Amino acid sequence: MTRRFLKMLAAASMPLIAAGCATSANVRGISDPMAGFDTVSARTASVTGKQAVWVQSSEEARIVSERVKGLIQKKTIGADTAVQVALLNNRGLQAAYAEIGLSAADVWQETMPVNPTVSVGVIGIGLGRTIESAVANNILALITKPKRIAVADARFRQAQLRAAEETLRLAADTRRSWINAVAAWETVAYLNRAQATADAASELAQKLGETGALNKAGQAREHVFYAELAGQTAEAKLAARTAKEELTRLMGLWGNDTEYSVPNALPSLPKVSKAKQTVVADALKNRVDLQVARLELEALAKSYGLTEATRYLTDLEILSGVEVEQEKEDGKTETIVSGNVELEFVIPIFDTGKARMRKAELSYMQAANLLAEKAVNVRSEARTAYDAYRSTAEIARHYRNNVVPLRTKIEEESVLTYNGMITNTFELLADTRAKVNSIMLSINAKRNFWLADANLGTAVYGGGGSSSSEGPAQAVAAADGAGH
Repeated sequence: MTRRFLKMLAAASMPLIAAGCATSANVRGISDPMAGFDTVSARTASVTGKQAVWVQSSEEARIVSERVKGLIQKKTIGADTAVQVALLNNRGLQAAYAEIGLSAADVWQETMPVNPTVSVGVIGIGLGRTIESAVANNILALITKPKRIAVADARFRQAQLRAAEETLRLAADTRRSWINAVAAWETVAYLNRAQATADAASELAQKLGETGALNKAGQAREHVFYAELAGQTAEAKLAARTAKEELTRLMGLWGNDTEYSVPNALPSLPKVSKAKQTVVADALKNRVDLQVARLELEALAKSYGLTEATRYLTDLEILSGVEVEQEKEDGKTETIVSGNVELEFVIPIFDTGKARMRKAELSYMQAANLLAEKAVNVRSEARTAYDAYRSTAEIARHYRNNVVPLRTKIEEESVLTYNGMITNTFELLADTRAKVNSIMLSINAKRNFWLADANLGTAVYGGGGSSSSEGPAQAVAAADGAGH
């Protein structure tokens, strides 16, 4: 009896379960733990030229750690190496990648049929009893499943682009931080050389003062110049160490892994600047945040369709089952089996769905306007970034080719006239100070160019929004030796 009953119950529920399975075709590879990451890796590699990894096991973490040590420990690293280490080792980036998995799980969940509700009851005792059973399936969930999967898939693709944008942002921030650190140590290196010269002049002034060849005012000028340079050098070293520490944070390093160095000077300016031609068109084509906004509009459009499909019926269930009735009469047991089907739904008397439709419409209009604004802003950002790139290149070349050579020539002539006792100590010191300031401005101009170069990349491909770059007039810091 029990076996027969279960067979009848299964037979009654099979059509509905089959209907659910028919719409549960699995989105390709969505259950893979790395689902969606290939898109992120390929997208970011084409821009940065570096590999991004998604660490999901202790063994993978060990391999990445060994690779990082091989790249940086006790080595002088370039900008590309710093970017690669950050993409491998930054834990905040790994946390961002988890959003891909969460969105993939949402799609996976939507592909599954809604679990049916089974109810079994026994009515009556003694000679007559009735066994009732029912299987309830949410028909509305089955009808709207394709739309729900489409919405979840759009959100999944959006999560991939957001992860790519976060990867590009980290790469750009790391490159800018490397530029700041190297420029800082370059400034320190020059100040150390200038301080050595000022130290020698201070000692000479003291000896001349002892012989009476230089008055006290002249000695004081030499000494104060040396003292001021010492203070500037100390400040520059502090700024350089701070800049390097920021780079260390972005690369996710600690312990012995922080034993790395950066070069003492930024690369030379390129001989030829990049052409403008297609900067705006490239930005509209490649900007990740613009594509995220487009997908937001697509997802809301699909959500609008889902809202429209469920405007009147928010809950629709069909119940199918069997009723088995047993009666005993004159020592004989009679069994009567009958099937039953029930339909349950909410009658939209009070809530006709107008409010939900209005909210869906406004959300779509809002996303459309934000996308239009984003497109305008992307064009403007691309033009601004290119103008900054060309202007900083011209300014840096001007300091390198005109200002610094002229200041060096002036100082050399001042030294000659000073040795010939034609000019006094004050004039020589003034020319030396002017040369120090010009060279520091030249270092800062070169730094601003390389920052503008990095910012041009983010304007075209995305990943901007960092506040790590400073204004062109801000002093930078730098040092001597093979690296720091």
